[in-house]
Amino acid sequence: MSTESRTADGAQGAASIRMLGDRLLVRLDAESAERRSSSGIVIPATAAVGRKLAWAQVAAAGQGVRQVTVGDRVLFDPEDRAEVELGGTVYVLLREKDVAGVAQSDGGGSGTGLYL
Repeated sequence: MSTESRTADGAQGAASIRMLGDRLLVRLDAESAERRSSSGIVIPATAAVGRKLAWAQVAAAGQGVRQVTVGDRVLFDPEDRAEVELGGTVYVLLREKDVAGVAQSDGGGSGTGLYL
């Protein structure tokens, strides 16, 4: 593997930074910013409503990252995060060990599925 970090195609601000080691640069999903209750009340991202994990899209990854690739949708704890603004877009800096999970693709109907 090369010593260059991997960046997403078309990621304007993320392409101007090289991630080191096991670091990830992720862009928060829109639904992670604020939520709505079932009655339509907007709950800001800063409101304390228990411990809720957040989803984000990986924009760049360092050369030491092994299990996550650029473009993956990852689940992480938003309490322990550092934010940085690049090219007008806010990104979150994480370590690979801080990622709780990676979303699996639906598969689009390929394969036999659970029933044989």
